[in-house]
Amino acid sequence: MAEVRYAAIGDSFTEGVGDELPDGTPRGWADLAAQGWADALGEPIQYANFAIRGKLAWPIVDEQLEAALALHPTHLSFNGGGNDMLRPRTPISRIADAFAHVLKRCDEEGVRLILLSGADPTEGLPLGALVRRRGDQLSAAVEERMQGRDDVVRALNWPDRELAQAPFWSADRLHMNARGHHRVAARVLTALGFEPDPAWWSLPVDDSGVRLRGAEYYRTHVGPWLRRRLTRTSSGDGRLPKFAEWQQIRPSFSGMDSHGEGFASA
Repeated sequence: MAEVRYAAIGDSFTEGVGDELPDGTPRGWADLAAQGWADALGEPIQYANFAIRGKLAWPIVDEQLEAALALHPTHLSFNGGGNDMLRPRTPISRIADAFAHVLKRCDEEGVRLILLSGADPTEGLPLGALVRRRGDQLSAAVEERMQGRDDVVRALNWPDRELAQAPFWSADRLHMNARGHHRVAARVLTALGFEPDPAWWSLPVDDSGVRLRGAEYYRTHVGPWLRRRLTRTSSGDGRLPKFAEWQQIRPSFSGMDSHGEGFASA
């Protein structure tokens, strides 16, 4: 079998924010899917992840796409637009054009695109109905640009109403927790034609975290976001990709497990 070289680009969703390891390093669905991919094949794969939190769709393309393609991947995953949707003046067509550009560049380089839509966080967000409408519009616009492209691997999470529920989300209500990231990883592996660990679709609910409400939630989570908008800064400013070079992901000894253990790099 030909060697798999998988590169991921995106924002906090692909970086893995909300699914942190004990040392604080974000893991997330892309790390989990890479490990699951190696386990399913029974042989190592190469994996890189350029995603950085807080990025808008076109900065992802401008800053990450060519660096990822320079590694000559066989597969590239892309998701973006979540941060754009929180800015009502950003045209949906402009966001969707980023997806079309990524597909064009993948075609030119002979890379297979793995297309993801983000999960829907709006049940727990202020102005959630507005964000959901924009998310629905973006999903439709991206699908229109991908029409007739059955070769594109689709792992679409926005329509998943179970994934939209609170037990899959972290305390900030904007990023998925480990439970959510495992469900997305299971969807990616299924879209690739593999059978993920059934437990990944719905891990046991973790009630150990503190979920803030009312003014305390706004002060802790919404306030910092608003300050960044006012100061035109980003949570990703100064951050570097966690895997800007190939990492060798070896099959884990026991295959996939409910905690995604076995992730190895070289």
